[in-house]
Amino acid sequence: MHQAAFDFIKQFSSKEEMSVIEIGSRNINGSVRSLFPNAVWIGLDLHAGPDVDWVGDSTQYEPASKVDMVVCCESLEHAEGWYDMIRVAADWVKPFGRMLITCAGPGRAPHSHIDGCQLRPGEHYNNVSAVDMRRCLTDAGMTVLICHQLGDDTQAVAVKP
Repeated sequence: MHQAAFDFIKQFSSKEEMSVIEIGSRNINGSVRSLFPNAVWIGLDLHAGPDVDWVGDSTQYEPASKVDMVVCCESLEHAEGWYDMIRVAADWVKPFGRMLITCAGPGRAPHSHIDGCQLRPGEHYNNVSAVDMRRCLTDAGMTVLICHQLGDDTQAVAVKP
């Protein structure tokens, strides 16, 4: 994870006890978990690895109960079905719970979800604009508090009404 993404999430760090589902949780180059030291995390990713508790397509995941927060950092640009990922994840959030999202926005160079290097044959990559992110979160029934592009990052915070 690059510094701008970490710094965005850091603004919302908390020592509260909470439940979190993290989409794209495999720790390749950093994690935001330390920013929420009393959280109980469930990490979802397409590939097994550090910080991954469940391997598979996140749209197929069914949590045992609603959670306080969903975090998704630097993953959506790698998913052809990112819109569906957000829509499904919004259903996991408790009322007044939130979603924290960072992803590659327009201008970011393509990179692999496997190791952050060059794309491999057949890998999907498409930057996500703030306009598309806002539309997706709104369509998923979330109230958007922040949704903007900072440099080549798209960053968002939304709350479940």
